[in-house]
Amino acid sequence: MRTDKELEGVTHLGNQATKYPTDYDPGLLETFENKHLDNEYVVTLDCPEFTTLCPKTGQPDFGHIMISYIPGKRMVESKSLKLYLFSFRNHGDFHEDVVNIIMKDLKKLMDPKYIEVKGDFMPRGGISILPFANDGDEEHQDLVKERRRDILRLNRL
Repeated sequence: MRTDKELEGVTHLGNQATKYPTDYDPGLLETFENKHLDNEYVVTLDCPEFTTLCPKTGQPDFGHIMISYIPGKRMVESKSLKLYLFSFRNHGDFHEDVVNIIMKDLKKLMDPKYIEVKGDFMPRGGISILPFANDGDEEHQDLVKERRRDILRLNRL
């Protein structure tokens, strides 16, 4: 079980007075210590009901966001991630921008060994957009390149 000291930075979880953000706010993100540094593993977070706004028309865009990472010393707390992703609800940006913003914010927050963010947005005008962004530390650069090649192969007609 985690100690109170280990949970000091986790403020959203268990808070009955949760306030939902009205605009993009990376300050909502919180972390906790990875207690398994001796074991390299993958964490996947799935957000099938992501919403954001078109930066030009203000119309809502609906998508599915998948985040996978190999943790370093810190990990993202899931309720804070939920609130952070919710903060995009009134934020206007293109799908490609949103995926890159999420990846960069999480990378800055956690400094993971490897991270990838995939978006699968509902068609608009008959076109679906499926952006992918990834990055890794020096030891995981082969994985970064391999995953990009995998995505390119999967997206071929």
